This record gives sequence, C-alpha cells and structure tokens, in this order.
Amino acid sequence: MKIDLTDTTSSKINKALVQGRRAIGTPAVGMVLTLVIVTDEENAYDALKAAGDASHEHPSRTLVVIKRVSRSPRDRTQSRLDAEVRLGAEAGTGETVVLRLYGEVAEHAQSVVLPLLLPDAPVVVWWPVNAPLDPAKDPLGALAQRRVTDTYAAEQPIEDLTARAGTYTPGDTDLSWTRITPWRSMLAAALDQVTCQVQGVEVEGEEFNPSCELLAMWLAERLAVPVQRSVSGGPGLTAVRMTTDCGPIVLDRADGTLATLAIQDQPERAVALKRRDTAELIAEELRRLDPDDTYASALRYGVNRLNPSAGSAGEPAAVPAPEETSPKAPAKKATRKAPAKKAAAK
Repeated sequence: MKIDLTDTTSSKINKALVQGRRAIGTPAVGMVLTLVIVTDEENAYDALKAAGDASHEHPSRTLVVIKRVSRSPRDRTQSRLDAEVRLGAEAGTGETVVLRLYGEVAEHAQSVVLPLLLPDAPVVVWWPVNAPLDPAKDPLGALAQRRVTDTYAAEQPIEDLTARAGTYTPGDTDLSWTRITPWRSMLAAALDQVTCQVQGVEVEGEEFNPSCELLAMWLAERLAVPVQRSVSGGPGLTAVRMTTDCGPIVLDRADGTLATLAIQDQPERAVALKRRDTAELIAEELRRLDPDDTYASALRYGVNRLNPSAGSAGEPAAVPAPEETSPKAPAKKATRKAPAKKAAAK
C-alpha cells in the first residue's frame, strides 16, 4: 500500500501511517527500532532494498531522508516536504516513509524526523554515501544510539577512516568493519587450533581498501606484532598470512567466494568466505546497538600509523605493534591474546 503526500507535514504523515495500518488490517505496531537512512536520490533505491531485506530479521520503521537540491535560486527559498508512505508488502515487515525535503526545510531534517520516530525504541542512522566526518555531531546522528557509515563509498577512504578515529563517539560503526567479521572469526578460530607464537602478519588486499586497513589494525592491536599491508588486485581482501614459530598460517581468498585455510602440519581446508551484500551487513549491525569497543580500540590504535600511499610504489606499509620499538619486549602468545577478543567479532 502506498500513500503519496505532497507539501505535507510530520503530523499528516503520522496520521497516514495510522490510517494505512487500519486499512491493511494491522493496527498493532510490532517494530523494534527506527532506521533513518540519509541518502540522495541516486542511491535511495539500493538503500531501501537493503533495508527491506534486513527488516525480515529486524522489523522497523524506515525513514528515508532525501535532501533535494534546487537549482533555481527562487526555488531554494520555497520549503516543501513531500512524503511517500509504504505499508504492507511494499515495506517488507515494517513501515517505510520516504521524505523528500526541498528548500530551507532540508537544513532542518531533524525537525521533520523527530515526530516520526517510534516511541521508546532505539534509533539507528545510516549514511550509505556522503556521511559526515563527525556522525555524532550531525543533527540527525545526534538522535541515534547507533550511527552507521561506510568509508568504502567515500572518495578518499583512508582519509575518511583517519577522520573517523579522531571523531569517534560510542555508537559509531562502519560497514567496512562489518565486512571483515567472517575474517576475524576465521582467524581467531585458526589460532585456537595451535599453541604457537605469532611473529608477524601480512594482510593482502585492494589498495586503499578500508576493510583491509581495519583488519591490519585489529591484528596489530590484538597480537602486538608487526603487520604488513600488501596490495593485490582484489576483490576486497584476498589473503592473510601469519608467521609463527611453528610454521605459517595462511587464509587465502582469491575469488571473493571460497577461501583456503592452511595451517602447518594440517591438511588444507576450503571455507566459505563470500563477499556479503549490503542487506546482510545492515542486518548484522542491527543485531547489536551497544558501543563496539573492539572497533574503537582497533581504529584508534592503528589509524595514526596508516600510510595513505601504502603499496603505491610496491612498498607495503607497516602497522607496527607498541612493543616493536623495544627489542626486549617479546611477541605475545597467540593463544593468550587473539582468542580473547574472538567473542567480540560480530
């Protein structure tokens, strides 16, 4: 069911939602959160589709905020709010309201969104593209308990990643971090199978890929060993190679779908490690609304040591461990350190 409202208000949108629920015979509201998507017209369809698929796991009210830029100076002074209310099969298992803001009202989107939030329910704000450098200080981000960005969609991903570390606020997260959850789980499980001392790590993947950088940061922070970044043609992450005192441990994924796990003195194993779509990533992020301390510690630890030109001249950038400057500090045991945070992998 679709209800189109032109030059409307938040009050009229709320009334349309109530009338629509009654019309389709579902007056009860069984949604668990409000998902606010801040995007442009070009990316709205894909974001809506991902949110609709994720709503099968997390029934929610989805508010899509599209700020329309008026080309004519005269139109910029004319504020208008158009809305499209979707319920039933049109909105997955929740409710969807597409808000198009024109003129000055686009500068005060939080005033439009606030009356439409579900009462006593968490709020998650997601920027598929063009995320602010400080999401917590954004007027819409200030309404949320969880703020989701995606540095992979930025024009300069590594610079954006650096900015995220400087402005991190509990509740911030990034889909580039979510993409490496299976890698972190697999590597932690591999280290559980051995009693070796990790001496060094190499992370191989696309140049300037924020997921590769975040995985290198996490490994350096958790294992306290030097981590090298090397460049490949992708897609995404392609390999992680660990040097230990009892032989190498290699997790290699050349095709973006199936990976091979090789541990010294053990047969090679094929593991499913496919690249996940946006709906799966958003669904994972909506499972937890508390601050992600693992992401915060890895981001803050490694971002100051990032070399934005890593791999551009064939030289991999190193993410050193804190103890690297002290020759007397031994590398920590993998069996003590790495599995300690395995449960923190989302």
